[in-house]
Amino acid sequence: MDYLVSARKYRPATFQDVIGQPHVVQTLSNAIASNRIAHAFLFSGTRGVGKTTMARILAKALNCEKGPTATPCDTCVNCREITQGNSVDVIEIDGASNTGVDDVREVRENVKFTPFHGHYRIYIIDEVHMLSTSAFNALLKTLEEPPAHVVFIFATTEIHKIPATILSRCQHYNFRRIPHAEIIQRLRFVARQDSLAMEDRSLSAIARASEGSMRDALSILDQAVAFAGKT
Repeated sequence: MDYLVSARKYRPATFQDVIGQPHVVQTLSNAIASNRIAHAFLFSGTRGVGKTTMARILAKALNCEKGPTATPCDTCVNCREITQGNSVDVIEIDGASNTGVDDVREVRENVKFTPFHGHYRIYIIDEVHMLSTSAFNALLKTLEEPPAHVVFIFATTEIHKIPATILSRCQHYNFRRIPHAEIIQRLRFVARQDSLAMEDRSLSAIARASEGSMRDALSILDQAVAFAGKT
């Protein structure tokens, strides 16, 4: 089997797996359970705290064959395709590489098409703050009158760069830095799963160095194992 870095190998697959963001998990779960699903979500926060992961879980919750549901099965065709990144109904766009108005116009042309398999056609735009002013203006027209079958999920590390006109049309969720104790608990779980001999003081040092980023913590753990081995 090909090697996977820990951040990908242990990426949360359901809302229940997410750590450090209980306010986001509860609000999204309640919204889905009560069928109050917004047409646009904006996830903001520092790097490595679960924004893109939460976006993919939300996509599964909305397009699961048993859904929309706050507890996606993670086994149906729709869930598996979203996990593998090859769902035709969930389009992930890197805002840093697709910054121009032409890129957004292409999205605007495609939103009119109904989903192929799922309940929604979902656009996840990461690093959305990198879009140009003209691209934001083009996107605004779609956000003002979105098709009923379309959901946008934006993620950003720089919320101050998002125009107020976009902010006002999204449900905004602020992702917090993950508490030190929760990072240690997760690192301890990963160490057990991978049969790593790690002392608590080592895990604590990694958690401190990560500065609240779970992805950074797992990357540092991988580096430590590469340097010192499993024992």
